[in-house]
This record gives sequence, structure tokens and C-alpha cells, in this order.
Amino acid sequence: MNKIPNRQVICEVLMEKAKEDKEIVVLCSDSRGSASLTPYADAFPEQFVEIGIAEQNLVSISAGLAKCGKKSYAASPACFLSTRSYEQCKVDVAYSNTNVKLIGISGGISYGALGMSHHSAQDIAALSAIPNMRVYIPSDRHQTRKLIEHLLLDEKPAYIRVGRNAVEDVYSEENCPFEMDKATIVNNPSDQADVAIIACGEMVKPAQDAAGILEKEGICAIVIDMYCVKPLDTKTIVDTANRVNAIVTIEEHAPFGGLGSMVSQVVASNCPKKVINLALPDEPVITGTSIEVFDYYGLNAEGIAKTVRELS
Repeated sequence: MNKIPNRQVICEVLMEKAKEDKEIVVLCSDSRGSASLTPYADAFPEQFVEIGIAEQNLVSISAGLAKCGKKSYAASPACFLSTRSYEQCKVDVAYSNTNVKLIGISGGISYGALGMSHHSAQDIAALSAIPNMRVYIPSDRHQTRKLIEHLLLDEKPAYIRVGRNAVEDVYSEENCPFEMDKATIVNNPSDQADVAIIACGEMVKPAQDAAGILEKEGICAIVIDMYCVKPLDTKTIVDTANRVNAIVTIEEHAPFGGLGSMVSQVVASNCPKKVINLALPDEPVITGTSIEVFDYYGLNAEGIAKTVRELS
């Protein structure tokens, strides 16, 4: 079982690149520990800025540094970064088109028992609604590394959401196909399949496992890792929809405005098929660990498989 969280991988990549690139600067809102960025702060004190518990300032200062030629990486809990700093994300980063990468740590329901105040179940919808803002939700540590390496090569705004805990690997170090802004087809069983399961973030692994369960039952499922929520890979969605009878989306997000809503719009406009969205409920979720919450709401391999069976 993997014990390396995605947030730690972000720190590792930034440390590797910061040795040669002195324009990289990391900023935190009293969150270097929870963001796994303490090693970076210790190794590169001249390329690290501690803002304190002031998320709006965090984003604005990051944008100001970017306008001075810096490559700003601003890390803060996703629940606060996507809400308290929303205007600054919209105006200082996206509207001003600054080279700021916003890293939302402990995304989704990662904070578990801390409840709704610390959950970020609206960030996909909120950040995706801002022009110029890209939204990425990598599924495991290997994809996270590829994503950060690619983001270091461009100068456009982006929001990256990662969870708090280590997650099971979807890919391996030797086999992690990645193309910027293009979804990854995790398994591609045949030209024609029964269903497509489109997932993002921590939901990709349960989707992959669900496909394995369904295969044993004679149900053929294509699994798509839509790590690039915005820009959305509409071509892959349409091409896949034309090969299946129905689509199931799964996300660690509220049922409105997220991946499911986006996929439904694309499918309805181009190749109408039945789309079922599995997401968190429109209510404060129960208290528990991520796994306990996912199991309770059927956001696990068995729950996904059950939903697919009911489509047959």
C-alpha cells in the first residue's frame, strides 16, 4: 500500500526544480506542515514565503510575485483557498492571467471529522467557473508528479486539488501515461463496451477496481481518468460515449457543477446517452475518515459496480 500522499510528491518535484530555477517561489498560509512543504521551506528559505492565516493575502501576494517574474505556487487548505480567496483567485490570478499555481491541499472530505467547515465539495464548480482558470485533480502520486512537472513549463493560472492522505496507486513509475489536458484511458477493453466510468482524483482507483468486479460478471466497462476537469477533454468523452450504452461519473464533490454536470452537458449536446452521476450528497456529510464516508455513500468499488448493474 502506498504511503506517500500526493502533497508530498508536489514538494519533492518543487524541490528538485528549485535547485536550478531560482524563480520558483512557494507560499503558504500557515500550512507548510499540512502541505508537506516543510522540507522545501527548510531547503530554500529564500524561495519560500510564509503569509500566515490570511488566504486572501496569500493569493494576492502570489500574483504580485508572478507579475515580477516569479513562478508562484500557493498552497493552502482547499476549503479555504477556494472560498475565502475566491475574489483574489478570480481577479488577481485569472483575470490578470498571472503565473500562479494554486494548490488546494486536503481537498474533498480529507479533513474527515472536522466536518463541513473543512470540506471542499464545491471547489470544482467554483474554480471551473472562472475564465482563464484551469482545474486539475490528479488521481495518484505518479500522475501528480507528471502534472506538476508539466505545469512548471507554462505560465498560465491553475488550481490543483490533492487530498490529505496517501492513496492507492492507479499507475506505476514505469507506466504512467500522461498528456497535458487529455484524459487518460485507464482500461480500454474493446471497441464496444457496456458502460464508461469517468472519474477524477481519488475516485479513479475505486472506478478501476469496480471495472475489475464487473469484468468477472461479464460487464465490460471503460474507465477514464479525467484529471483535467478544466479544460475538459470533450473529444475523449464524445468518442467514448459513442462506444457505450451509458456513462457513470464519480467525484468527491457536491452533485452540482462538478465533473458529472460537465460530462452530462457534453454528452447531451453531442451524443445523447444516459449519464448517472455519483457524488457526495447535497447535505453536510457524515463524520468519519475518507474511506468511511466513501463507503457510506457508495463512492467505492462496490457502490460503483452496483450502480452499473442497475443500468443493465
